[in-house]
Amino acid sequence: MAGLATTVGSGAMTNSIKDIVEADVLFVTGSNTTEAHPVLSLQMKRAVRKNGAKLILMDPRRIELADFAALHLRHQPGTDVAVLNAIAHVILVEGLANESFIAERTEGIDVLKTAVADWTPERAAVISGVPPEQIRQAARLYANAKNGAIFWAMGITQHTTGTDNVKALSNLALLTGHIGRPGTGLNPLRGQNNVQGACDMGGLVNVFPGYQPVADEAARRKFAAGWHVPFESLNPKPGLTVTEIMHGVLDGRIKAIYIMGENPMLSDPDLSHVYRALEQVEFLVVQDIFLNETAEMAHIVLPAASFAEKSGTFTSTERRVQLIRPALPLPGKARPDWQIINQIARCLGADWSYAHPAAIFAELASLTPQYAGMSYERLERGGLQWPCPTPDHPGTAVLHSGQFARGKGLFCPVPFKPPAEEPDEAYPFILSTGRILYHWHGGTMSRRSPGLDIVAPVAEVEIHPADAHALAIQNGDCVQIESRRGAVLAEARLTDRSPEGTVFMTFHYAEAAVNLLTHDVVDPVAKIPEYKVSAVRLAKRS
Repeated sequence: MAGLATTVGSGAMTNSIKDIVEADVLFVTGSNTTEAHPVLSLQMKRAVRKNGAKLILMDPRRIELADFAALHLRHQPGTDVAVLNAIAHVILVEGLANESFIAERTEGIDVLKTAVADWTPERAAVISGVPPEQIRQAARLYANAKNGAIFWAMGITQHTTGTDNVKALSNLALLTGHIGRPGTGLNPLRGQNNVQGACDMGGLVNVFPGYQPVADEAARRKFAAGWHVPFESLNPKPGLTVTEIMHGVLDGRIKAIYIMGENPMLSDPDLSHVYRALEQVEFLVVQDIFLNETAEMAHIVLPAASFAEKSGTFTSTERRVQLIRPALPLPGKARPDWQIINQIARCLGADWSYAHPAAIFAELASLTPQYAGMSYERLERGGLQWPCPTPDHPGTAVLHSGQFARGKGLFCPVPFKPPAEEPDEAYPFILSTGRILYHWHGGTMSRRSPGLDIVAPVAEVEIHPADAHALAIQNGDCVQIESRRGAVLAEARLTDRSPEGTVFMTFHYAEAAVNLLTHDVVDPVAKIPEYKVSAVRLAKRS
């Protein structure tokens, strides 16, 4: 986030779920919250229904939250920056900015003013399709709020401009001062349970635990000492992302892959490319709870324990660290992940002697400032939100209440860039992907639930009725969806949830693996693939 260094690497909510109800304006974009985060969405509904909050929804699709929205901005997929820059333009031109907050707590406002000076709502409307007056209404609602909170998810980040989209949202919070108080903030909603914890633990290519850069010599020396390894053994160069690893296999740089709790044969973009890589790699190990599509290709499969069968901690989207405890016995030969990794390390010559996850957590806390005040003993009494720097610290419910981690919040102007692949005469539709309430991610768990599979048994493609009529497609027809990378078949679902010219599919179904169609082009900073915009064509099949 622009200038908000505490959460740059983490993507964590600056605020807490419980204070959503204190917002009088909610700005939700790139998040189908009721289906992807149904429990959290109840707080949004409560804020609207019981507290009279106004909800601004910015989403191409008419999702359920549209029923609760005072204003629904239906922009063309991939045009987020154009709309957000125009909202910033209106805030500045109409004198709605929080001048005292800007003067006291930010820097770079003049650069932002120059950058958005010609981003009129009329200009943004031509690019995005959002009427100019709706852009003005959104700017006025958010800027004039007593407490305005922004929420987003992967509909914002899964673009080649994902980093720019988040910076543009951050600019709005800095312009209005809607940060550092309950009911405000910049709140990314994590897509999976404990993905926040995985990132906190260093599950990113460029950082150690706690978002401490591998390029920082002081950080490397600290971790070398804490881990009892030679300083020279810690590489200062960032590693490879998932998409880069697949390219690395095909060009001969990567010889082995160890995959844990992930199913790239359904969740990664351009699956034909992924298949070629996993088929070619010399050694593939998969550690998972089920034999999924990726595990079917593995040389060795290590049976892991599920969340209900192991001890450890999960960190939620609001930075809350909580203990998990086994509710069920381990099935068959399954083991907790930490035990499997521990044994492999010993086989490789490491003298690891962890006896329990509590010992691993204690080591983490000694090296990670955000977790320094936490321990299993404290967590037994309830969850704690980081940063929690000392053993007597209560945890932090709201970030940036006094000052930003970098001192002053930095405005970061962003230019508009179109998606990497736009529709044309050969592939005239935009395909966007996402989730539905009844299934989760690659379906490895949810599609093994008979009840859930009865409710949502087949892959569907959402098509606007006008587009379907032009192609002689009726509800329930078998439709082929084809991109430059592949083709899948799905059942037509005619609905105005998706706008004309746009179709929508989920990635839960292996038999209609939508990521055969998506592009593996990535955001140059975050390296996240552009799942949300691919050019496709449709054809009815018998």
